[in-house]
Amino acid sequence: MRCVIARYPFDLTKGGVLDSMKGVTPEPITGESVTIGRRRYPVKQVGEVVTRQDRRDFSSGEVTRAMARLGFTCHPDPELAPAPEPAATPVQTASALLGGTPQQDA
Repeated sequence: MRCVIARYPFDLTKGGVLDSMKGVTPEPITGESVTIGRRRYPVKQVGEVVTRQDRRDFSSGEVTRAMARLGFTCHPDPELAPAPEPAATPVQTASALLGGTPQQDA
C-alpha cells in the first residue's frame, strides 16, 4: 500500500511492518498506540522504525491512518477518553430510591 508520511511516499505492506517490528521492545504508551502481532506499540515508535525517520518529522495521525489501512488495530490516546460521570452523593442516591427527583448541585 502506498502512503505518504512526512511528505515522503512509502510502499508499506502488513508483512513488512510485522518484520520491521519483530524483536523491537515496546516503549511505554503515552498517547495513540497500535497493536502489531501480540504487542502494543506507541504510534510514533512504529513510525520511526518503519520509515527510519525522526519522530518529529511526522504526526501520529499520519502513522495511525497508514496502520489502520493496513489492517492493524489502532487505539486512541487514553488521556482523551471521556471522564466517567461523577458518582451520586448519598443524599442523591437516597432521594432517587425514595422516588424523588435527583437534585443537581448548584
